[in-house]
Amino acid sequence: MKRILNDQQKNFISIYTATGNATQAAKMSGYSTPKQKGHDLKNRFAPEIAEAIRGEIGDDVVPVIRKVRELALNADSEAVRLNACKDLLDRAGYKPIDRSLVESTTTTVHELSTEELEAELQKLMKGADDPVH
Repeated sequence: MKRILNDQQKNFISIYTATGNATQAAKMSGYSTPKQKGHDLKNRFAPEIAEAIRGEIGDDVVPVIRKVRELALNADSEAVRLNACKDLLDRAGYKPIDRSLVESTTTTVHELSTEELEAELQKLMKGADDPVH
């Protein structure tokens, strides 16, 4: 549920989002004891501040992606073009997997046939007789 904010609270969020300074935002919004109040307000309105910042960044996404695409196609430096291409592919969902996939199968004793159990026992017994082990 979205909180209903008064004008002073909205002003604090707007100024804090623009400046990143909670004390200054509290002072400019008319709060008494701005140093302590700014810190408290920053924590209290963290979700609203994050939403405001996302909103500001969201307005810039299309021009930034266009710029990265332009760099990928036209930059003088091969390194810049390569990195821009990687960034575009990552954002398009073509990021390579960073971790290696290890598949493992585990078989319990109950799943083995009598022959398989006897063969396993023979391997173990052979290893027990081997002086190296």
